[in-house]
Amino acid sequence: MLAGTIVAKTQHFALHCNRLDVKHAPVRVASPADTATLFHLQDMWIGAMVPKRWAKRAVTRNAIKRQIYTVSADFSQLYPPAAFVVRLRSGFARTEFVSAVSDQLRQAVRAEVQALMQAGAKAA
Repeated sequence: MLAGTIVAKTQHFALHCNRLDVKHAPVRVASPADTATLFHLQDMWIGAMVPKRWAKRAVTRNAIKRQIYTVSADFSQLYPPAAFVVRLRSGFARTEFVSAVSDQLRQAVRAEVQALMQAGAKAA
């Protein structure tokens, strides 16, 4: 189960947000200088969760994740410092997208993730 709140939803995706609280972040490192270089807590973090349940083929899961990371980079300036996870919550119809990875699937994923990130930027 994902912690945090759901900020936005589309037909296939959900955007989860978890605020980064520096006071409560347990980090054990050798020196404080290591913390500054390893963990930039005041940044926007993005993760992609594409379960096998909804995308059976690894090539499809990887293509969806690449689109999530590419689109989220375009929206990073609109988001506050927090940890976000884009989760695939339902599968794309295999009758419509026969190929494991195709331009049609990439465009559909990209358009939906852009809509998700726009809705999330307004809510965040």
